[in-house]
Amino acid sequence: MNRIVYSRITGTGGYLPGAPVSNAELIRKHQLESSDDWITERTGIRTRHLVAANENASDLALEACRRALTAAGKVPADVDLIIVATSTPDFIFPSTAAILQRKLGVANSSPAFDLQAVCTGFVYAAAVADKFIRSGTTRCALVVGAEVFSRILDWKDRGTCVLFGDGAGAIVLEASDIPGILSTALHADGSYSEILNVPGQINGGQAIGDPFLRMDGQAVFKFAVRALAEVGEEVLAAAGMTIDQVDWLIPHQANIRIINATAKKLGLPAEKGIVTVAHHGNTSAASIPIALDEGVRDGRIKHGETLLLEGVGGGFTWGAALLKY
Repeated sequence: MNRIVYSRITGTGGYLPGAPVSNAELIRKHQLESSDDWITERTGIRTRHLVAANENASDLALEACRRALTAAGKVPADVDLIIVATSTPDFIFPSTAAILQRKLGVANSSPAFDLQAVCTGFVYAAAVADKFIRSGTTRCALVVGAEVFSRILDWKDRGTCVLFGDGAGAIVLEASDIPGILSTALHADGSYSEILNVPGQINGGQAIGDPFLRMDGQAVFKFAVRALAEVGEEVLAAAGMTIDQVDWLIPHQANIRIINATAKKLGLPAEKGIVTVAHHGNTSAASIPIALDEGVRDGRIKHGETLLLEGVGGGFTWGAALLKY
């Protein structure tokens, strides 16, 4: 009889670069027509972290992965799959995952690749790694979200530049006889691609089009709350579980209004949400693993508890993962 293989999180890690930058500092530096109260009330964000000129996504990922490996009691040589979710890679190619593989000193020839699903990227990457492990081809995966969104922000656009920050989060996902990831659901609808995008490209060594992040905030809000509630219900149904069995909701940390509205629509008390957006802003694909790591390290999240991870991002993409920690 064939043994059933599950994938289970055995270590988490997060990393935020540099010192926190307050709303007041950001307003002063970029001469924005805004205020700390305005930003905090509408987004819940008080500070964010921004990379130095010589830092890239792979550098942030490296620190997060080192912490996750230490927590799991693993060394780089144990890793046989690396997936980096990012929309802000170091280069066009090679992949940030390949660069991370070299920096970690992983000497084997195991697969390493990037995955681009914007703010849903970490959930997509975790779902893909879960399938690698369940297939029997992978024993120990590093799943990473790493972003340097400060590189694609228009610092004159107060509607977007105050929302985002840089950071990385990682998990070690290992094969196990004990259930870990219970169900996942991934979706995309390209008909919404124009309400959140970076509509530029490199051509002939120059930026063609608009190289900055652009967003229709109201449209994003409406779509995000509906999509997150629906996909949460989808993974619960797939696992034969109900919302009252969820110990912690760990959503993409976009802004406090989306987080609170999603929890309410799911019927989950606000105190069951892991909310970290106040001190790092929207770190896109990094936000869920950063929040997960904080919840683990401060003792809120305990082994055996049920976690609902959810993300929504440009594309539009959206997805969820239900798991036992």
